[in-house]
Amino acid sequence: MKILLATSNKHKVLEIKELLKEFEVYAFDEILKPFEIEEYGTSFKQNALIKARAVFDALNERQKNEFFVLSDDSGICVDILGGKPGIYSARFSGKGDDKSNRDELVKQMKEKGYKESKAHYMAAIAMVAFAGEFSVHGSMHGRVIDEERGENGFGYDSLFIPKGFDKTLAELSNDEKNQISHRFKALQNAKFILKNIKKVYNEK
Repeated sequence: MKILLATSNKHKVLEIKELLKEFEVYAFDEILKPFEIEEYGTSFKQNALIKARAVFDALNERQKNEFFVLSDDSGICVDILGGKPGIYSARFSGKGDDKSNRDELVKQMKEKGYKESKAHYMAAIAMVAFAGEFSVHGSMHGRVIDEERGENGFGYDSLFIPKGFDKTLAELSNDEKNQISHRFKALQNAKFILKNIKKVYNEK
């Protein structure tokens, strides 16, 4: 069984490949010509399923019997901002780059008079194959601060300090982050499904 990731985010591809070492994993653009997918859902789960379905539908019949499409939709939810940016994390600033999104987050916190706030990362993993559709979740709680620290990671990692730590995610090693991250937890849950589905593929 081969897994096709429904994402063009290179950071996510590397992270997911590292976390799913026991599977044969391919990036979206290794198999298909990249195309835009409109994320019109109102939750992480809905958007993850939308992306996974779109990629699965783009496969030919042979590929549909060969690949299991996996999609991740994730983001950060900040308490003082009423849960924003949430599902809009990747496009919070309207400019489409991580630095602008982080700057917008800090700006909105400061406008409310806060230098930090409780927050949590949420990840939804959707899986689509001939065998059906599945979804799982994972979360990581902590707090966001108003200054960037660390060079590792991506997204809002340099602003987020996980619960029980005094370093931001961007100050942790990849191994340290992968043991506690929302995506790691969601993928651990997904592995139970993937291993069972793998048996079905092997029997085909």
